[in-house]
Amino acid sequence: MSRDYSLGEIAAYLGGELRGDAETRIIGLNTLQSAGEGQLSFLANPKYVKYLSGSLAEAVLLTADTAKTFKGCCIVVRDPYLAYAQISAWFDASQKKSFGIHATASIHAAATVADDVYIGPNVVVEADANIDSGCHLEANSFVGAGSSIGANSFVGANVSIYHDVEIGSGAIIHSGAVVGADGFGIAPKPDGGWQKIHQIGGVTIGDNVEIGACTSIDRGALQDTRVGNGVKLDNHVQIAHNAVVGDNTAMAAYSGLAGSAEVGSNCILAGDVCVVGHIKVCDNVQITARTLVTKSITEPGSYSSGATPLMPTAEWRRNSVRIGQLDKIARTVNKLNKE
Repeated sequence: MSRDYSLGEIAAYLGGELRGDAETRIIGLNTLQSAGEGQLSFLANPKYVKYLSGSLAEAVLLTADTAKTFKGCCIVVRDPYLAYAQISAWFDASQKKSFGIHATASIHAAATVADDVYIGPNVVVEADANIDSGCHLEANSFVGAGSSIGANSFVGANVSIYHDVEIGSGAIIHSGAVVGADGFGIAPKPDGGWQKIHQIGGVTIGDNVEIGACTSIDRGALQDTRVGNGVKLDNHVQIAHNAVVGDNTAMAAYSGLAGSAEVGSNCILAGDVCVVGHIKVCDNVQITARTLVTKSITEPGSYSSGATPLMPTAEWRRNSVRIGQLDKIARTVNKLNKE
């Protein structure tokens, strides 16, 4: 498939102001440092402005302020990073397959599958499952009984979607993801063993959700685990049973929610953030990398936590309190030293 567009076409699509020849052809995207002839670049982070004057890019996406002093060809937009994200779809090299069901796929007679779908080799779709119009299921994926996948969703190779999972339209689920496996529900026995708690809830996922490779979303113990509209989950994210993720929240790799934790809408969880069970994080919260969230957050803003060496829990609790007092202690010591 050809990926060759004029700057005029690109500027019109982005709603930007073109400063240059509208007929110039663009065949790809690249960074300021690496771009060459026929490639479009962008400047979003001020620390990369040092590369702008020497860039060999055919054209650059810039803000109006930056474009004032730029002598080369550019498209002026409000948000260059967003514009880059929007135009990246034009240069996506992934191949969409023609509609059809592979001969090795196993589709239960009681499943409902739209005519205009692609179902790849060895895909299994069980009874009462529903695959809506425009869906694309890659090889070896599994859709359990009673589950549904909304229109125009993409399911990568080797994805497991258990029974009674509801996925909205426009989903992207990358290879190796597991949706609807049992949550970690066990009850201690008097003899020291464990009694499994059967997880009889499901999973409900909204529209336009992206789920990264090898990410797991567990089914609920009683009610459903819920993931809102527009949520973006990176690779290796864990959503435990009965957790709730609000609309348009993004979670980076290795972050996770313990059972019944709730994170609000428009939140950002950086890499390796852990939220303990049965607490709530309000809307519009940013949590920095490797933070352990041990209590509810009720006010929007940015939050972080430090770390201590591994130690017994009771000792760790005492030391955690003392760490919070260090600044006050240091100020007191400095004052005494001056006296």
